[in-house]
Amino acid sequence: MAIFTFEESATIGTVFSVDTATIIVKVDELDKLRKLQVNHLIAVKSSKAGQHLIGIISRITRKVSDDENPVNEDLGMTNFLLTENILKVNLIGTLIDKHGEKENVFKRTLDTVPEIEANCFPIDGENITKFMRTISSQENYDVPLSLGKYSIDENAEAFLDGDKLFQRHAVIVGSTGSGKSWCVAKLVEQIAKLPMANSLLFDIHGEYSGEGFKSDGIQHLKIANPADLGKTGNLENNVLMLPYWLLTYEEMLAMLLDRSDSNAPNQAMVFSKTVFNEKIKFLESIGDTTFKDSITIDSPIPYKMENVLNEIKRLDTERVPGARANTEKDGPFNGKLTRFIQRLEAKSQDKRLGFMFQISNDELEIDWLNKLCNLLMQGSNNNDKKAGVKVIDFSEVPSDVLPLVIGLVARIVFTVQQWTTNDKRHPICLLCDEAHLYIPERTSQDSASELGLKNFERIAKEGRKYGVSLTVISQRPAEVNRTVLSQCNNFISLRLSNAEDQAVIKRLLPDNLSGLTDVLPILDIGEALIVGDSSLLPTRVIIDEPTIKPQSATIKFWEEWSNEKAEQDISSAVIGLRKQSK
Repeated sequence: MAIFTFEESATIGTVFSVDTATIIVKVDELDKLRKLQVNHLIAVKSSKAGQHLIGIISRITRKVSDDENPVNEDLGMTNFLLTENILKVNLIGTLIDKHGEKENVFKRTLDTVPEIEANCFPIDGENITKFMRTISSQENYDVPLSLGKYSIDENAEAFLDGDKLFQRHAVIVGSTGSGKSWCVAKLVEQIAKLPMANSLLFDIHGEYSGEGFKSDGIQHLKIANPADLGKTGNLENNVLMLPYWLLTYEEMLAMLLDRSDSNAPNQAMVFSKTVFNEKIKFLESIGDTTFKDSITIDSPIPYKMENVLNEIKRLDTERVPGARANTEKDGPFNGKLTRFIQRLEAKSQDKRLGFMFQISNDELEIDWLNKLCNLLMQGSNNNDKKAGVKVIDFSEVPSDVLPLVIGLVARIVFTVQQWTTNDKRHPICLLCDEAHLYIPERTSQDSASELGLKNFERIAKEGRKYGVSLTVISQRPAEVNRTVLSQCNNFISLRLSNAEDQAVIKRLLPDNLSGLTDVLPILDIGEALIVGDSSLLPTRVIIDEPTIKPQSATIKFWEEWSNEKAEQDISSAVIGLRKQSK
């Protein structure tokens, strides 16, 4: 590729003012000003030979002012019209003619600042195509990551750095109907092509679990519904049970304990002691010699909830010998555990929570957790289905426990990665669709959703060290937890019409790039603003149509209302509502 050449005759103006990463350019000719547009690129001559600074035009201003000249008052020249053509430009990097053996290297750093009166050149015509190819070169991978084409040059592929996108967490946002699901689908279909891909997609509404989203490298899993309960071999059939014994002590209490109950401390203590004893008994029953002496209350060891319930009932009705012979008195916990028992029985019998409480003998085996983790976390070439992307359908999980359940899956993945030796640790990405539902900005203290949120906060802060990446996907970034968003260094934003959502994205960007968010409400459907470590250039990209299609197409109301032959099936929906399964 030839080195860029900028002819002196093509200059549009000179640098008038410099302020860190922002400069003001003075344009002398109105015709040249007319050809420029906001968000177009310009090159500024650097003080170093063979280098140009690259900037994005953020504002174009034409000022006209009256100025009185008292010196020439006798000549009748009292009112001069002064005209200034001004560009405000945000500098984003440096274009180097030759770097080692490579020509035309773009770096996201500013080694110098431009000198006053330095010439500025437009990057247009052949130069824009040449520049886009420069920043889009992907020489290291057989399957480079690309979402589409650049809006300012649709001949140039918009490649992203896949390492930096997932290493440093990512955010994909966009209002309903902006093309967000297509963007996710385009990302997933490329991940699925990699020979050792490893990713989980949390599908909240079932839009990624339909026929249109089936492809090699993608495996569909679902949380068990009432129709799946009591069956054996669920894991082999891609049905996930998440038994209660996977929950930590705090998570169980968040589900079962009423903190306002005066007997809550007694109930928590008895439950803790009983569960721990049942875990020990289980290990003794299988002849274990490995775990017995080192487990804690939070260790994921199977136990029977039925035995826990019977023991707590015994203590709730216990009578002990009195001070005098042949007399009895209430035991220390007599009558103090009744309300806790009622809540535990209600949860255990609730078929909506059957995937957690109504487990079969399969889920009570010590090796069952190994099978679950293998299903969730093995890379493409290591699992039977050769699937690197596992789509987990949470659409039938009750909304009140959804944050806890998804947080449980995320915690299992994170802790397994923590305990894996460095040389055997294979990176995994969690794609969190509809993240505002389970990674919310506000939760009530001590609630189950608060504990689920803490799991994601920890992954956001520490996940990079253990090879766990987050991709936060939401239509309402204003409702997503600020701590999690602040740890994300890559932003793919489709159209956002809500001012609060726009403000969230603006706050997350560097000051000199915050002006880019002005285009968020006017982006076209399927067009995205991409900013971050994974993209050399903050720019607008037209997302390519994915081969696999999510079930998220907006229903055409007027067209359907105009269709005389439109069919409905409310009866089946009512049956599904009663059965709590589709």
